[in-house]
Amino acid sequence: MGNKIQFIDRLRLGFAVSVAKSVTFIVQFLRLGAASVLPGAIARRIQPRLLELLSQQVKNGVILIAGTNGKTTTALLLCTILEGKGFRITHNSTGANLENGLISALLESTNLLGTLNADYAILEVDENIVPRVLAPLQPRIILCLNLFRDQLDRYGEVDTISKRWTKVISTLPAETVVIPNADDPTLSNLGQQLPQRVLFFGLNEPEHYLEAIPHAVDSIYCPRCGHSLDYKGVYLSHLGDFTCPKCGFTKSKPTLESNEWSQILVGLYNKYNTLAAATAAIELGVDQATIRDTINNFQAAFGRAEDLVINGKRVRILLSKNPVGTNETIRVVTQSTDKTTLLVLNDRTPDGTDVSWIWDVDTEKLVERGGTLVVSGDRVYDMALRLRYSQKSPESNLNLIVEEDLRQAIATALEHTPENETLHILPTYSAMLEVREVLTGRKIL
Repeated sequence: MGNKIQFIDRLRLGFAVSVAKSVTFIVQFLRLGAASVLPGAIARRIQPRLLELLSQQVKNGVILIAGTNGKTTTALLLCTILEGKGFRITHNSTGANLENGLISALLESTNLLGTLNADYAILEVDENIVPRVLAPLQPRIILCLNLFRDQLDRYGEVDTISKRWTKVISTLPAETVVIPNADDPTLSNLGQQLPQRVLFFGLNEPEHYLEAIPHAVDSIYCPRCGHSLDYKGVYLSHLGDFTCPKCGFTKSKPTLESNEWSQILVGLYNKYNTLAAATAAIELGVDQATIRDTINNFQAAFGRAEDLVINGKRVRILLSKNPVGTNETIRVVTQSTDKTTLLVLNDRTPDGTDVSWIWDVDTEKLVERGGTLVVSGDRVYDMALRLRYSQKSPESNLNLIVEEDLRQAIATALEHTPENETLHILPTYSAMLEVREVLTGRKIL
């Protein structure tokens, strides 16, 4: 009976893969998109166990990367490190991080018979579906980057997600390696409770502390007893060096000394991405010389501190999709001498339809420095209103331009950007795709 079930599973697997590859060909041939989700959705209906059957074939195991911010950059860096050592990698590089996207990514490395040929699968996973995919994926390594409030209309509170993660991860095999962010109290606590082998990453660079805890802060209370945490300093949002004066809970010790490592790209948040990928690569046996060389030559994923040259002018795209991420991209902008910024706010499904999060963003810092701010997107007037409320004085030297048409907004922002400066564009996710399509003449998804 068991052999019959296995035969039927294999038969359905082969049929599902054939159908999925046909769908991929048609979608891409007709230029309807990258086929990053639809093939997986169709194949999964034919073979419901597809995710499990494909992931079991990955030779050296699945590396799962979860968290609110930084998944794409961390995954791309780790992919680049491992590919540099000659490994074959499967990765959901388009950012499709729900079940159908994961399946579609695995299908790319699968032949028509359903045989997958990859040494590692590096999969970015939406934080809300982690409990659903851990059992079929049985990951070798789980990277837990951070937990922030993101799409208010879709997800529950940070501590709810963390509890679900802890419950499911604790049921995985003992040889599973979990790598949480030591600076995130919720994830530091998660790692301290797990029976598996746990390695932590985090910063030990007090010179980068913020002057004060920002408005967009999620978890400054002890995840064990609920008492307010004492922070020696914060690096961003609630990430920092902390202890609980009541129960003694404290930050876990990171595996790597952060001040001994350079970072990829701009922004302190990318230091976390660097350390996460480096910790995982070392655990996989990659030598530090290769890791450091890859970091020093790394190119940004699309829309994540990506630099382009348009009409002879430098443009930098900084994805800004939630309060914490936007505060960090604003920090990058305000630390530069460039005076022109384009903000694009959409409220579509990939962005989250509730845009009230913009009132938790410290836009005052962007407004105070003056210069030209161009605003566009589906919710252009919401963002314009937020910026107006950020002005302490109507006599400030801010030049605020509201432009509903995105293409015209980009053209206007470029016109206001001097030849020797960089235009910073801060878009939400769907807006980032639109911006790139305008700038490069092609779609990503």
